[in-house]
Amino acid sequence: MRKLRPLIALAAAALPLAACTTTNNYNYAEGDPGTVTTEGGIAEARAKNVILFIGDGMGISTVTAARIYEGQKRGEPGEDNALVFETFPNVALVKTYNTNAQVPDSAGTATAMHSGKKTRMGVLGIGPDAVRGSCRDALAHPLPLLGEEAKEKGLALGIVSTARITHATPASVYARSADRDWEAAVPEAEAQYGCKDIATQLVEADWDVALGGGSAVFFGRDKGGARADAGADLPAAWAARTGGTIARTAAELTAAPAGRPVLGLFSPSHMTYEAERREGSTEPTLTGMTAQAIERLERDPDGFYLMVESGRIDHAHHAGKAGYALEEAVEFARAIRYAVEHTDPEETLILVTADHSHVFTIAGYPRRGNDILGLVVPPAGETGSEEEPIIASDGKPYTTLGYGNGPGAIAGMAERPMPETGLEAQQQATIPLGSETHAGEDVALYATGPGATRARGVIEQNVIYEIIRKALGWD
Repeated sequence: MRKLRPLIALAAAALPLAACTTTNNYNYAEGDPGTVTTEGGIAEARAKNVILFIGDGMGISTVTAARIYEGQKRGEPGEDNALVFETFPNVALVKTYNTNAQVPDSAGTATAMHSGKKTRMGVLGIGPDAVRGSCRDALAHPLPLLGEEAKEKGLALGIVSTARITHATPASVYARSADRDWEAAVPEAEAQYGCKDIATQLVEADWDVALGGGSAVFFGRDKGGARADAGADLPAAWAARTGGTIARTAAELTAAPAGRPVLGLFSPSHMTYEAERREGSTEPTLTGMTAQAIERLERDPDGFYLMVESGRIDHAHHAGKAGYALEEAVEFARAIRYAVEHTDPEETLILVTADHSHVFTIAGYPRRGNDILGLVVPPAGETGSEEEPIIASDGKPYTTLGYGNGPGAIAGMAERPMPETGLEAQQQATIPLGSETHAGEDVALYATGPGATRARGVIEQNVIYEIIRKALGWD
């Protein structure tokens, strides 16, 4: 029976475990399949279920701004607010670099979390010796996939994303590809060696729930899609093989039989930004998809692995639209809260992290409670005026939030324009680029549940894979 998880009690209860666990080498406890033990002989509960929440691009500055934004949406100052995962008792810092890049991309980082090995930018499920774009290299250097391992060991498997379900982060659960962009097709010169596109790999893989956007890569042009085979219908072939259900709306997802696999494809490409959702939308929210996934996966008596990605935090940052990113992050926290409240804290390890950060800043000495999406107004008593925004040396005000680079750049302009404010604003940036970039600083890992005490210190990103496997008792 599922137990509700009171957050304050949860944090307090986890403290003794954190104090007594001193090693990261865990094995099954002899004679008790429900526990694992440390080298020192200390028994610890084994996780039955694991949920990995990945906020794509949710660096620490994004977490801070989202914390404030969520509080201000309730009419509070915001700074002393806490997002639900910030109450988790175990936290680590995660190094995100790829093997060939100081600042990473999502394919390399997601592969690290789902294979246990760091690799180069742009590739999925293959080692760093494989050159991007080389099918033969990909076939020669496969990495283990956590999704495959979960199914081999009898667990149910779920994948949820607000991005295309074939996009880099969700694809890292089930796919190996020499190029993350091979979502609908492999170039002819490479396909001859036997590599398959990511959409084909999804429908041929073994899983129970896959929910997200990206329907276009599964269909040919005659069916409104983007595949070269004009009549292609991969979901129909998948349903015929598995007996599964295809859902295109939230209502269809809810109505899908619980005892069969379900493939949800809710938009042609990425799902709609939270900030742009309209009343009557047929798309499920991230929380709705998470709820459906948990409800279906928990029917498996052997447990489950579920990866949930908030993919559009990243997309909003690339566009320089901080308000959109924060709306996505707040919905992400809402989905995490649902998982916390609808799983058994004694059986379920919940991990929350990001694949990488963004060049996103919070600056300018604004007063306490200042609108996080607004202009910088100083603390009382710090300037002659207590209500007017601070004026920069060019005679214009500036916003609290900004970017180091991106489409809102002011560099090269004869005169900096007045900054935009509010949810729809595109924040100003320093260096002109068509798309704002990722950043290279560490991201945070928040953990609660069996095995959560291993989230500590400063770790390599691929250690997250080890944390999951050890919590499940696989090592």
